[in-house]
Amino acid sequence: MKNTISFLDLFAGAGGLSEGFIRAGYSPVAHIELDKAACYSLKTRIAYHWMKNHNLIDKYYEYLKGKITREELYETIPDNQLSSVINSEIGKQSLPHIFSKIDHFLNGKKLNIIVGGPPCQAYSLVGRSRDEKRMKGDTRNYLYKYYASFLRRYKPEYFVFENVTGLLSATDEDGVLYFDKMRDMFHEAGYETEYKIISANKYGILQNRKRVILVGKKGEESGFFPDPEEWNPGVNVDEVLNDLPSMKAGEGYPRPCVVKEYTGKYLYKSGIRDDEAPVTMHWSRPHTNQDLEIYRIAVSKWDNSGKRLNYNDIPAELKTHKNIQSFLDRFKVVAADLPYSHTVVAHISRDGHYYIHPDIKQNRSLTPREAARLQTFPDDFYFESVSGRPGRTPAFHQIGNAVPVLLAQKIAEKLLELM
Repeated sequence: MKNTISFLDLFAGAGGLSEGFIRAGYSPVAHIELDKAACYSLKTRIAYHWMKNHNLIDKYYEYLKGKITREELYETIPDNQLSSVINSEIGKQSLPHIFSKIDHFLNGKKLNIIVGGPPCQAYSLVGRSRDEKRMKGDTRNYLYKYYASFLRRYKPEYFVFENVTGLLSATDEDGVLYFDKMRDMFHEAGYETEYKIISANKYGILQNRKRVILVGKKGEESGFFPDPEEWNPGVNVDEVLNDLPSMKAGEGYPRPCVVKEYTGKYLYKSGIRDDEAPVTMHWSRPHTNQDLEIYRIAVSKWDNSGKRLNYNDIPAELKTHKNIQSFLDRFKVVAADLPYSHTVVAHISRDGHYYIHPDIKQNRSLTPREAARLQTFPDDFYFESVSGRPGRTPAFHQIGNAVPVLLAQKIAEKLLELM
């Protein structure tokens, strides 16, 4: 059964959904993604899987260690593998070109599943609250129409559509729910749809991440939603932090670090840690002395009373924001003593204030590797920049936008049972 069921990944990002489906035994036909850095991450992960399957994994590890360049890594991989990553916006003008490439990769074979969800900014509650037009008229609101175009052309048996919970309440200029409109369009394309709000923390992900999972099946049959298998690993957030080297703000190195001995089971069972693989991207942002003092206050408050820091409680000399009415929890500790953290989102690429490391001695925000572990990305997953030089900002952006790998895997496994 392994690698016989094909899938197409739309709006792929760095490939959280894709990685989960590959782990479950599916085979990717192509990935379509607009962000160029994310496309390089997808290509590098394709290189990983190809090298692993061809007993060349040491070559991939050489890349992680900085011994060979990205170009030298890619030279080892067949062109048809790397070219399956299509760096393109999905829109009216680009569809013919995208379809042509996918047709080439399929070579007459059936496409079994389409996965992916359009960018969430237009539907998110935060996005609407920050936009004076509440995102009405934003072209990203209508990307589901192009999603339906793929369904009509390739007629997969199933599709899996992921998005923020704000999708359920977002309306167009006439007050009609986008969610209802897209389900109607998917039905017109020949698909019955079912959905649930999934909380990632119920499935072994140490993160309180709620997302809408909409699944479509060709035909009129109902009762097919692939409920993933729940898992309570019985550990707290410190499980993904404690084996990584301690460091202060501005310290660390993007290339491999020396991890500590680990005697637990969670990191292995979740697919995060592999003792043979180099652990990269564990390097911390520098922060101003002012921010570091606020971090100390936030961690101390949590350690001593179990309470979050309210921005209005910060000493006046440390305040820089004029807004004292909303977003008052903008400085937030990733609590080590809880069974899951708050949601990792793309805003982590802007600053680290909402993701403060719980160790007051380290006094910093999370590193890309720590954030990636909360998203259950394996330690050998490398997040690329456009230039090829290691970059925290593009890595954080890709990590925050991703679907947790373990959740994707569990959905894929359950879908496999249905198929």
